[in-house]
Amino acid sequence: METQKKKNNLYKNLFNVGFLLALLVLTIWLIFKDQDIGKIFKLVSDIAPIFMLVCFILVIFFVCSESVIIKYLMSTVNIKVPLLNCIRYSFVGFFYSCITPSASGGQPMQIFYMQRQNIDIPTATIILMVVTIEYKFVLVAIGLGLVAFGQGLLATIDGEVVFFLYVGIVLNVVCVAIMSILVFMPNTAKFGITKGYALLKKLHIMKEKNNRSERLERSMEKYKHASAYLKANKVAVFNTTLITFLQRFFLFFITYIVYLAMGNSEKDAITITLLQAIVSIAVDMLPLPGGMGISERLYLLIFSPIFGGSTAAVASMMVSRGFSYYVLVIVSAVIAVITHLTVRAPEDPKPKILFRHPDRTRASKDKIRN
Repeated sequence: METQKKKNNLYKNLFNVGFLLALLVLTIWLIFKDQDIGKIFKLVSDIAPIFMLVCFILVIFFVCSESVIIKYLMSTVNIKVPLLNCIRYSFVGFFYSCITPSASGGQPMQIFYMQRQNIDIPTATIILMVVTIEYKFVLVAIGLGLVAFGQGLLATIDGEVVFFLYVGIVLNVVCVAIMSILVFMPNTAKFGITKGYALLKKLHIMKEKNNRSERLERSMEKYKHASAYLKANKVAVFNTTLITFLQRFFLFFITYIVYLAMGNSEKDAITITLLQAIVSIAVDMLPLPGGMGISERLYLLIFSPIFGGSTAAVASMMVSRGFSYYVLVIVSAVIAVITHLTVRAPEDPKPKILFRHPDRTRASKDKIRN
């Protein structure tokens, strides 16, 4: 049974990688089919190496910021995790998020390796759930801020981009709203989901199999624990949300570095960074690995006028998108492979640390420390 499960996971990963490569080939063809490739590569080669180094550093800061968040949140439940392990979890998460639709594969793999290092699954799930809520919340905040205060900026960009921006905002708002209801109103969410599932069974849309009701019940318990955690650690959540804002802008700022590297200076850093944020918000919830294809299209629609034509815009995109996605995928893949080879299942399969309700007694806290 275990062997079959491993085979299924292998086939699934191979399919995801194959789909990613096929989408990559199609994207490259669509971008370059009407372009002067020689001129594009000349523009890229003229960029000073120092700018490339800064872009690479920003990508590493982007990933490591999540590592700091994970370590910080783990410390709030008295789990001491080396920062190096947290960096591994972050790179593994980004790799699987990059190669799976809607970034759905990252967290399960992070939990898998956390469990291998004696962090119990409930604790890992709650911590990563908080990270996800913060990650989505930051995008929603930036998106709503643009709608409320950035209409002048939105008026300068293509209507297709604005359409996808609003779609992205709506999808992220719905996502954050659902997660908030699950976390902050767990009893109401449990009632609604249970009744909804019962209705689907009655209408013969879904069938009771593989202990589905029991699994649904268990999943609801996770949100109760998350609710208790958030209420008990408001300061930590606030602090890590601020770090998440900074983390996001590390990635968005890469485009401004490329803008400067290509000899431009007319637009300020805030404008270029927010324009790149628009691309990220627009594609974040779309069911494509890394938003591949649509990200490149929206980037060119926004930045072709700013860089003085599609040729320069494609060259800038090769560097900006190259670092913020493709370099990230490659580095993450290498670290994911190293992690898989070096992080072995513990000899004692029973986790040493268990997630407990935040209002546990001093005695239980001391027991965990010991």
